[in-house]
Amino acid sequence: MDSLLIEGGARLRGEVAISGAKNAALPILCAALLSAEPVTFTNVPRLRDIRTLLDLLAQMGVKVERDADRVTLDASSLDNPVAPYEMVKTMRASILVLGPLVARCGEARVSLPGGCAIGARPVDQHIKGLQAMGAEVTVEHGYVHAVTKRLKGARLFTDMVTVTGTENLMMAACLADGETIIENAAREPEIVDLANCLIAMGASISGAGTDVIRVRGVERLHGATHRIMPDRIETGTYLCAIAATGGDARLTGTSSGYLDAVVDKLIDAGCEIDCERDAIRLKAPARRLAVNIRTAPYPAFPTDMQAQFMALNAVAEGTAVIRETIFENRFMHAVELQRLGADISIDGNTAVVRGVASLQGANVMATDLRASASLVIAGLVAEGETVVERIYHLDRGYERLEEKLGALGARVRRVSAS
Repeated sequence: MDSLLIEGGARLRGEVAISGAKNAALPILCAALLSAEPVTFTNVPRLRDIRTLLDLLAQMGVKVERDADRVTLDASSLDNPVAPYEMVKTMRASILVLGPLVARCGEARVSLPGGCAIGARPVDQHIKGLQAMGAEVTVEHGYVHAVTKRLKGARLFTDMVTVTGTENLMMAACLADGETIIENAAREPEIVDLANCLIAMGASISGAGTDVIRVRGVERLHGATHRIMPDRIETGTYLCAIAATGGDARLTGTSSGYLDAVVDKLIDAGCEIDCERDAIRLKAPARRLAVNIRTAPYPAFPTDMQAQFMALNAVAEGTAVIRETIFENRFMHAVELQRLGADISIDGNTAVVRGVASLQGANVMATDLRASASLVIAGLVAEGETVVERIYHLDRGYERLEEKLGALGARVRRVSAS
């Protein structure tokens, strides 16, 4: 199992390009199931989760062609609407094939998914929505089995704001008979990107990016070409790394427009940020200030950036309070940061981080995707050598992390287990 070996102390400087968004690419690739014509996507990141999903689509009968960041999917021969446990146990996003398969094939059998162990993320809202649209849905032997002649438009209200639930139901509604209204919809930019892709394929969607989305079903969707939006969480992660190391660097191929809450907190920490049309430059101050964080659904502060800010606060001046309101088990990285010398105390969904003058390198273990990123940031500023183990989590969500950090001057290398 690979590890990252980090020699801390280097200030990040220079320029690096941000990849396409994993959390946008996964549902958008699933959208290809809705059409019998080829669909081409560009700016697709090269990540473990993307490879897993493409393998899953291929076993369903989808023809997959990939060249660098370009992927073409042809679902004209789709003949196996099943997502087996063996292929989806490591990736929660696999549930996103459910809606498109039911809408296109009239049936789907999808294993309940896995993913990061950061708390309960039930799929009941997906099931409730499909049932309201006329599907017969059962859950047995670890699989969701849905059957319908054709989905019917309906008024859907989700009991909680769910990103994948909104995406699944929006895709399913594209081929339903009549209009579907999704209330209490998630508002994330990735949902807007998915809607833009579906519209390019011939769907009729309005309201994406608000809490009410309207979808008027059509008979069929056609082929299209769509560019995946930049990854706002990768962008935020590198901004935190630059800030924590006292660096000065520029990120290209991205935008601050998706990151208002994150940028505001970095400015509060004392960072100087220059936002260009498709680039962001951050210059860190000599002394960074601790900043309080409260996670909440978009457009508030994203839960996927909480761990990175905990690492940043660990070496800032002052004390910060971090409240996690999305997932109940998302402070597992705190114990590993403590191994590096961070002063962190946890009480339920609240963490108190007291900044220390320095961290010390040590062996640490990643517990989930974003926790992995926080340990890398901490390792970049720690004195001596830090080894981050179980980095397969990182490979699920960060493309060529060690290469990109190396381009900014970090001393990071991948070590393969013998």
